[in-house]
Amino acid sequence: MTSPTDDRSPKLPRGWLRATVVSTIALVFVGAAAGFIAFLSQLRGAEIVPDRKADGIVVLTGGSSRVSDAMELLAAGYGKRLLISGVHPTSTASDISRTLPENQSFMHCCVDLDRTAVSTRGNAAEARRWAEGRGFRSLIVVTSNYHMPRALVEFSHAMPETTLIPFAVVGDKWREEPWWTSASTLRLLMSEYVKYIAAELRVRLEDFGIDLSPEMSEQPPGLQPKRPATAQAN
Repeated sequence: MTSPTDDRSPKLPRGWLRATVVSTIALVFVGAAAGFIAFLSQLRGAEIVPDRKADGIVVLTGGSSRVSDAMELLAAGYGKRLLISGVHPTSTASDISRTLPENQSFMHCCVDLDRTAVSTRGNAAEARRWAEGRGFRSLIVVTSNYHMPRALVEFSHAMPETTLIPFAVVGDKWREEPWWTSASTLRLLMSEYVKYIAAELRVRLEDFGIDLSPEMSEQPPGLQPKRPATAQAN
């Protein structure tokens, strides 16, 4: 008769659980590091003029010289109109034109202001509506180089039939010192990498019909906030 304490079932080797946990953490770390390197490889170190023109230009606010660079592209004829997306609700066309005295004339003829978007996903949604309303099939997307990968994920998902031409703005700090020598730049890149991965994951889940974070700008028209204002009535 077998006693209750006589357990003949096989036992896992000691340390197996610890080894599994350590191996899993190591794999996650290696995967994250490889992904971060792949993310960095997408970042341009110099501004490259687009090799072709587009119907319109969209610039995402939030970084130094983004708007001025977008205005220069508009002035050079790279697009018919410019959408400045993510403008602060209290800012006016006059406020922006005062910072760009050499391009003031374009503010009154060819620039639209979006005050609705508060996120990159919102920028993409408003840009889609703007492009569809004007019949634009190609857009030059202007934002900072570190932000461009995530912006393209959101814009490509929002408007898959639209041709997107990236124009990555390279800030002075990026030019003056390698990113790995600046703690603040490294933190910015790591934060943006996490947001980029989150955007990629959310977009892939949405392809399967799973929307984890509905955006305000995606609500039905009757529930949407006030539509973007324009620099001049069109």
